[in-house]
Amino acid sequence: MIPTRRTLATLALAAAASSLLGACIVVPARPGPYGGGPLVMVAPPPPRVEFVGVAPGPGLFWLSGFWGWSGGRHVWNPGHWEHEREGYHYVPQRWVRQGPGWRMAPGHWDRR
Repeated sequence: MIPTRRTLATLALAAAASSLLGACIVVPARPGPYGGGPLVMVAPPPPRVEFVGVAPGPGLFWLSGFWGWSGGRHVWNPGHWEHEREGYHYVPQRWVRQGPGWRMAPGHWDRR
């Protein structure tokens, strides 16, 4: 079967569209200032006391543990060591009062 001009044009258009879409970079929308997580009606418990100790290596930074929200309840996420990021400082996770409830603002690295 010999392809018709219309078939060839359709194939060429599909190939061009595929190439253009393959070059697209999709960046998810940044959540609002409080992370866009659920509004939780139960205040978070006080932070747990964690033993930090000495960094296991040079350039490591301790990220404190925090109370997250999972399965309809507060869940403790223990702290851990992470490599420092040059030109950035760490903003810890926090719970923010919002109306009748609480919303979590996730921790993140921010430019100085």
